[in-house]
Amino acid sequence: MKRQVISVALAAGLTLATAGLASAETVLRASHQFPGGKGDVRDEMVQLMAKEVKDANVDLAIQVYPGQSLFKAKEQWGALVRGRLDMTSLPLDYASGRHPEFSATLMPGLVRNHERAQRLNDSKFMDMIKKVINDAGARVLADAWLAGGFVSNKECITSPDTVKGQTLRAAGPAFDEMLATAGASIASMPSSEIYTAMQTGVLDGANTSSGSFVSYRIYEQAKCLTAPGENALWFMYEPILISEKTWDKLNQAQKDALTKAGEKAEKYFAGKAKELDTKLVDVYKKNGVKVVKMTPENYQAWLDIAKKSSYKTFAEKVPNGQALIDAALAVK
Repeated sequence: MKRQVISVALAAGLTLATAGLASAETVLRASHQFPGGKGDVRDEMVQLMAKEVKDANVDLAIQVYPGQSLFKAKEQWGALVRGRLDMTSLPLDYASGRHPEFSATLMPGLVRNHERAQRLNDSKFMDMIKKVINDAGARVLADAWLAGGFVSNKECITSPDTVKGQTLRAAGPAFDEMLATAGASIASMPSSEIYTAMQTGVLDGANTSSGSFVSYRIYEQAKCLTAPGENALWFMYEPILISEKTWDKLNQAQKDALTKAGEKAEKYFAGKAKELDTKLVDVYKKNGVKVVKMTPENYQAWLDIAKKSSYKTFAEKVPNGQALIDAALAVK
């Protein structure tokens, strides 16, 4: 009788343990380079997705690792497609060394303003970019285009001749080539390193997004800001991505929850995009930084240089390069 009671107890315990395993929550690790907490909309997008997924009650959670606390900025793409990382908010051009097509998402003058960025999201151009992303082993959960500008602690950057003699950080190969053609020296690094590089004299200036200019407190090292305005030469695609290896392990309810969360995060960002530019100008003025904008003439002068340098190189050396440029320019 005693042996029978023990057997029943063991069976009951095993059943409970099995039930616990069956309902165990899947935890996705999301990494990005941006500061955590209030102040950076890219972190806020990922945190919003984490909340939405939790509220969906599908045994799925997103653990967010901001500020390069899990992977360095340039390591995230490789970790994602190999399945070592589940999710990331990533400036896509950071992966252009592996997939040169991604440089089209930081091509000088290809976007110009926020309204056109939204139209690009539903275009043949983005279909082509997303095919490269998918084929590499990742997928987009939320689109995001950030405007940006220039800072300098030497001279305001407006017309092309103003960069001569300055050492600048550009975010990708297309901007590197355009700025070098105009006479600048180039130093490459993620946006998270701009502050220290300007502080130590490695850089005279840089271009990056409105969000990064504020969240990394670069105003403490800058004398002049060239704000985006209506003639934004600098726009960068920074989507939220998930590894295909991770995606394939999820059940349909979890996939649906992530898809809905991504749509909500994308909508949230779209409402914040212009505000980032306004906040940028306000913060820099408040901190005593001179603020200028490019005139249409300045913008066109830069575009003329870009077409002779980075556009030409991209069309000649990148698979489908000219087709990508044509597809983007076809969006009116």
